[in-house]
Amino acid sequence: MIRAGIVGGTGYTGVELLRILSVHPDVEVAAVTSRADVGLRVDALYPSLRGYCNAVFVAPTVENLSACNVVFFATPNGTAMLMAAELLALGIKVIDLSADFRLKDVAEWEHWYGMKHASPALIDAAVYGLPEINRAAIRSAQLIACPGCYPTAVQLGFLPLIEQGLVDVRHLIADVKSGVSGAGRKAELATLMSETGESFKAYAASGHRHLPEIRQGLAIIAQQSVGLTFVPHLTPMIRGIHATLYGQLGDAQLADIQAVFEQRYADEPFVEVLPSAAHPDTRNVRGSNHCHIALHQPQGQNTIVVLSVIDNLVKGAAGQAVQNMNLMFGLAEETGLRQVALYP
Repeated sequence: MIRAGIVGGTGYTGVELLRILSVHPDVEVAAVTSRADVGLRVDALYPSLRGYCNAVFVAPTVENLSACNVVFFATPNGTAMLMAAELLALGIKVIDLSADFRLKDVAEWEHWYGMKHASPALIDAAVYGLPEINRAAIRSAQLIACPGCYPTAVQLGFLPLIEQGLVDVRHLIADVKSGVSGAGRKAELATLMSETGESFKAYAASGHRHLPEIRQGLAIIAQQSVGLTFVPHLTPMIRGIHATLYGQLGDAQLADIQAVFEQRYADEPFVEVLPSAAHPDTRNVRGSNHCHIALHQPQGQNTIVVLSVIDNLVKGAAGQAVQNMNLMFGLAEETGLRQVALYP
């Protein structure tokens, strides 16, 4: 059995990790940390886990995690980079769901995240954990930088177009909507139901900190710099990411592009290319590790529209982290991730 630890077990992502790992056939949840809840049973705080998780919250120390084979960091930015080196030195694999190791440019990371990076020496060793691109490197990795939810939906949507040179990478647009759980489990005025309900808004339109992560990923695929306009929006729902992506085509037509997407993702267990001109719905991936993609070419002109939807807490966070863990430990990639989406 894989002994797994979770640092930050009280946030939405940490609880989602517990939901998945507590029924994973090859995993024992060996340690769950919380500074505020030391000594409290996990299922006392989250009764949904009664009968599935008997763990008690412990303090987030290396000593409390030292018996683990893998440690997940479901923590705010700036936490994993303080502990990762010690855990790796003990031979413990680390999967970081924060942004600490996603950007390869330390100066750019410090600019967007507003703090000094504590472990710049580990950045080059970190493998970006998007399996649809980096599967081989993930298998041999010791440190995974799990992608953000926005970057996951956007990169999966643009990936086949860029790989095949079908769009002008200088002029890409990502118009993306997120449920409020993407902001994390904290008391904040902007995410209260009375503030978000019956309302819809864009935010960080002048520059969001996921922008450099998306640009970095797309540039690696394109093997050149990309021009991307990325505007996130907050929607009055709990879970879900809906990315509406725009690119400028050359001579390709929708039927050809549909074939490219279907071929690219034919063997991917968690990416579904829907029939041409379909409209994917976030509720159809809710609670699952799947990404649904559909293509449109309005009026048959030279703009391709890609619709890409995921659950921000699963394929956009905890599910993708477990997908990475499966690869790192030589398990079948879908192990523990066969959950059917919730409906309605």
